[in-house]
This record gives sequence, C-alpha cells and structure tokens, in this order.
Amino acid sequence: MKRLVLTLALTLLPALANAGVLETVRERGQLVCGVSGTVAGFALPDSQGVMRGIDADYCRAVAAAVLGDPNKVRFVPLTAAIRFTALQSAEIDVLIRNTTLTFQRDNTLGLEIGAVTFYDGQGFLVRRESGAKKLADLNGATICMSQGSTHELNISELFRVRGMTFTPIVMEQYASLIEAFLNGRCDVMTQDISALAGIVSRAPDPSRYEILPEAISKEPLGIMSRRGDEQWTHILRWVHNALVEAEELGVTQANVVEQAASSQNPTVQRLLGRSGEFGKALGLDDAWVVNLLKAVGNYGEVFNRNVGPDTPLRLARGQNALWTNGGLMYAIPFR
Repeated sequence: MKRLVLTLALTLLPALANAGVLETVRERGQLVCGVSGTVAGFALPDSQGVMRGIDADYCRAVAAAVLGDPNKVRFVPLTAAIRFTALQSAEIDVLIRNTTLTFQRDNTLGLEIGAVTFYDGQGFLVRRESGAKKLADLNGATICMSQGSTHELNISELFRVRGMTFTPIVMEQYASLIEAFLNGRCDVMTQDISALAGIVSRAPDPSRYEILPEAISKEPLGIMSRRGDEQWTHILRWVHNALVEAEELGVTQANVVEQAASSQNPTVQRLLGRSGEFGKALGLDDAWVVNLLKAVGNYGEVFNRNVGPDTPLRLARGQNALWTNGGLMYAIPFR
C-alpha cells in the first residue's frame, strides 16, 4: 500500500508542478488583483464603487487577455505594509499597487518583476503658507510617510547626507496618513509625485498646497508576481508591452477591431493575432491583445484617462511618454 501511495504521488508531481497561476485563474473564472484602493489616478473607487485608475486598468487588461472579459477581476485593497505578504501567500494572483520595483524586492522576497508601468519619483507636498519652496527649507520638519514604503529609507539617507533633520510620522493606513497631513499633524507629506498630485486633487482647497519641484529618487512603479511561474510573469510583462506597442502603432480602443481585420502592417498583424501565433506562445488565445485593447485602450489612453492633463491630477506624460516622444516607454518588439 505504501508503495502504491508513493507511486501515485510521484505520478502526480509533474501535474502539480505545472499547475500555475494561469490555470488557477481560469479554473476560478476570475483574476484576483492586489491594488491600493486609496490612491487617486491609480486605484480608487469612484462614486459608484467602481475601481478606477492606471493600476485598476492594468488589472482589467490582464483579465481581458487571460479570460476574455475585463470585468472578471476582483480587486483586493492592500496597504503598503502587507502587499508583499498577500502575494507571497497567494491571497492575490498579481500585485499592481503603485509599487516601486527595487533590487531587494526582486531578489529577496520570492517575487518577480513583471514590467515598469509608470516612471515616478519621490517628492514633497507642503502647505503654501509654510513658505517652503525647496528641499533645503524642510530642515527640522515633521514629515508624514507610509509604513513599508521605499520613502522611509530614501528620506533618511538623503537628510543624513545633507546634514538635515526631520521628525517622521509613519502610518500603515494611507487614508489616515492623508488625513494627518491635511489636519496639520505634520508639516510635509512625502510620497510618489503622482500620488501627491492625487492628494492635492481631492483636497478641500487644492490652492493651499504645493508639490516642491525636486524629485529625490527614481520610483519605477510596476507589476509583481510570485517567483517560480515563468509563464505567468511573461503574460504580465507582455500585457504591458502590448499596451505600449499599440500606442506606438496607433492602435486604439476605438479602432482595434478594424485594425485587426484590415491592417497591412506586419507588426500590427502580429500584435493583433493575425499572424505568428503569439498568443499560443503564452498559453493564450491569439485574440488576447485585441481583447485587452477593447477593454482599456492603449497605454496612452490608460494614462490620459486616469492621470493626464484633462483629469484632476493634470500630469504631463513626461518620462511616461513613448520613446519616440522623448519618454522612457519602450515596448520589447513583437517579432
């Protein structure tokens, strides 16, 4: 009997080893996506309770690519302090939570970097009445920051190098952190500049606040998955590449169906599944890119809809422009 049990176990090992996130998501019929749920422009419920933002749209893009339906996603709001644990323990399938990608996070947590979805930097938000205009004016300030973020280390190192001092107020709950700053508990709030723009946009009187012009760090925000599932990591990486490549090629949410049917551009044909069987290489249907573009549009559309000049955040493309327009967004070629 023991030999039979051992034989069965050994027989099942290959199947168990091959049971990855893609198979789990398909069996469940839903993608479970870890987001902030509190950061305007990235993941924040609207007045109808619908999650909106760049990160939320990336979750929908993944669901559309994998399941053919952008609505088959469950958003799990996570604080900065518990986001990695939630991914490590398989509470979520993917983490798309305005998370800075770093060496330590890529190499010591058992997690994988999927792609950089937004290039950002750490900045400082002050009340205009404080008179602070530059970083040097923050010497001795009380500064609010998120627990478990890269901002704690960045600011400690910078102030020490410059011979400056500060008093930290560190909180796990992002909403509490914003409230503390708006209520005057701290002089300054530090966060990614995009997040600070979101705070200003939702403040009772935005004219009272100013983001200082200096960025003190590189904060490449992006997607993370669990290590050991290359197929899933590749899918996440290529969802991002598809969004960027589509913008460069002029494929939009409005014209993707037409382009898929009639484009004579070989790169467009490969991108949209008319040639090359690129979907098959990922374990997906060849319409995976068409599905995700129908759901959220290309990268430029995702950016402009959530944080662009016509939104309350009013962010310029800057570093997040295509490489052809002086930015850093550059898709790995579809060939």
